[in-house]
Amino acid sequence: MSKKAVILLSGGLDSATILAQAKAEGFACYSMSFDYGQRHRAELQAAERVAAQLGVVEHKVIGLNLNGIGGSALTDSAIEVPETPGEGIPVTYVPARNTTFLSLALGWAEVLGARDIFIGVNAVDYSGYPDCRPEFIEAFERLANLATREGVEGRGFRIRAPLQNMSKAQIVLEGLRHAVDYGLTVSCYQADDDGRACGRCDSCRLRSAGFAAARVADPTRYQ
Repeated sequence: MSKKAVILLSGGLDSATILAQAKAEGFACYSMSFDYGQRHRAELQAAERVAAQLGVVEHKVIGLNLNGIGGSALTDSAIEVPETPGEGIPVTYVPARNTTFLSLALGWAEVLGARDIFIGVNAVDYSGYPDCRPEFIEAFERLANLATREGVEGRGFRIRAPLQNMSKAQIVLEGLRHAVDYGLTVSCYQADDDGRACGRCDSCRLRSAGFAAARVADPTRYQ
């Protein structure tokens, strides 16, 4: 495999699916996760399990301090994770998270000579985060090709978001088609240290509904 790709791998359902898709396309996959002060740190162990199962070339964990700025229920223990649907952008939105993650993935891609960066954002069954929308992905790709030596010299980058227009059920079926073991993944915003899900947060509700709509047994371990 001569072509390389950087995969943003959170350890959740969506990112595991895009890693499997990238492998199926023949990419040598380099996965990147972030220890950014999130309360659901069990996802980092899940990312390592998924990376091992799907056979990445290298899995890198980058330490960040997004809890230093707070402003999100995922990084500030003083803000409770909501357990009922609300209006507008929820408090689980992490300010500038995907912009930061993609920027660091872009840097690694430039070092590796990779042209493709995969991110598992979704704009159908999702929580309404502004940095999951197609407009954001398109804008970041333009930035990537303006702000890097590789882009300026004409080699360029593609920001790949293959799940953008898929329902959660379609994502589940796509992953199973590529032999993803969803039992290894953690999606819950307040998973315990053993990776067991609460079953009540927005992420848990979307995940559970996806398996139900796909008519597939849900392998999630609950508290």
